[in-house]
Amino acid sequence: MGIFLFFVIIVGTIGLTIVASRRTSSAADFFVANEKIGGVSNGFAIAGDFMSAATLLGITAIIFGAGYDAVIYLGAPLGAFSIMIYLMTDKLKALGKYSFTDIICSRLKEKPIRILAATTTLSFSLIYLMAQIVGAGALIEVLFGDFGISYLWAVIIVTTLMVIYVAIGGMFATTWVQIIKAILLLAGVTVLGLLTLANFDFSFSAMYAQAQGNHGPDGFLTRGGGLGLSTLSAVSLGVGLCFGLAGSPHLLMRFFTVKDKAAARLSAGVALGAISYVNVLVFFVIGVGAVALVKGNSAYLDASGSIIGGNNMVSVHLAHAVGGEVFLGIIAAVAFATILAVVAGLMLASVTALTHDVYAKVVRVGEIDQARQIKLSKLAAVFLGIIVALLAIAFERQNIAYIVSLAMAIAASTNFPLLMLSMYWPGLTTRGAVTGGIVGLVTAIVLVVLGPAVWVDVFGNDRPIFPQAYPALYSVTFAFFTMWLVSILDRSEQAKEDREKFQVMKAI
Repeated sequence: MGIFLFFVIIVGTIGLTIVASRRTSSAADFFVANEKIGGVSNGFAIAGDFMSAATLLGITAIIFGAGYDAVIYLGAPLGAFSIMIYLMTDKLKALGKYSFTDIICSRLKEKPIRILAATTTLSFSLIYLMAQIVGAGALIEVLFGDFGISYLWAVIIVTTLMVIYVAIGGMFATTWVQIIKAILLLAGVTVLGLLTLANFDFSFSAMYAQAQGNHGPDGFLTRGGGLGLSTLSAVSLGVGLCFGLAGSPHLLMRFFTVKDKAAARLSAGVALGAISYVNVLVFFVIGVGAVALVKGNSAYLDASGSIIGGNNMVSVHLAHAVGGEVFLGIIAAVAFATILAVVAGLMLASVTALTHDVYAKVVRVGEIDQARQIKLSKLAAVFLGIIVALLAIAFERQNIAYIVSLAMAIAASTNFPLLMLSMYWPGLTTRGAVTGGIVGLVTAIVLVVLGPAVWVDVFGNDRPIFPQAYPALYSVTFAFFTMWLVSILDRSEQAKEDREKFQVMKAI
């Protein structure tokens, strides 16, 4: 059953891609579907773009291993989409064309801003893509390992599909894949939640009691600190997730696919509703159900006593526990579709950064051959796909939700302050924006490397130089402060022009 459903998803999405390619004849078609996506459809596409492998696989794994500290991952989307709805969507639609960088460049000097934004977008997207490919590789290896499909081949399969979607179908194909994925995920988690509750006669108290009994007497589902984070680290994680989502290039570019501001606001509202529904089910039913039915169950343990496929696979094992082989195949296929939709959006954002922000606006400076731009976009997709595959192989066993949080720290420390200050602070200058963006990016990366996840777990040192697991609280603060300080000290002619352009942008 699992093989059949995987085959249906692969063939179906490739078929959609071929159909979409016939509607893609210009750069506007390739990058933003020529603004032909409706508000509700785009809302489901945004939900499909957002709800990554971390939503179903990673967050369930965190609840399974660390309890309700995972609430941080539940609250972040609420904050991020509230920011988008009330502070960002109108200006994104009014000032943007293909990427969020267009908004910043409407008042600041174009060349340095686009180079910086392309760098931050690629840094974010490559790390985020790696997380999705790691999840897909582990999923396929667990399900089809008996057929000789190893993690390496699973990574190659998913990466190839990702490149096909973007290179051939562009934004139309990406949108359709994301909408289908969102509908499948909404249906899948609903059925999984109902079947899980049915195992306990729809008694939440019975399910929670068994989960507590499986874990032991230390208050797994009620005590704090399951993630092993200090208060400062927990706040830093929340800051990174909330502001990182609000600055995610693959989500922001979806607002350019609709025709007007009203449709953009509707998109964000629909997306928030769908995402909140899935998160609540994962948080209150699926995660706890996994502890109750999978933890300690010998059917899902390997010879060493660890979960087969790692903790990222507990939601898939839960599907087998409540629905047998057939439902296991269905949920695995839904998880696979989830990953395909997200990687397509991330890859398209990366390609847009290279071929629109850098090639069209910096290298060619407006002298654009659209056919050549689309051809370069397809080549860029192949090149980036190879890089992502190599990264996914190198970071095979890292927790998906943790990798995503690192990507979010980069977006929160660069894209978010750049967007918010360019839209709402008249004093921002090009020099301040570039300096602050570099400080935010470098700080986020350096603190991650010096922190426990890399310095200890990867490099094998005894203790980290930077004690916090998540750097966003520090890197976001440094980025905002640097942009403010450098801008108020900037007395150049360019700074004067930047401040004058704000009044023009404000009137739009």
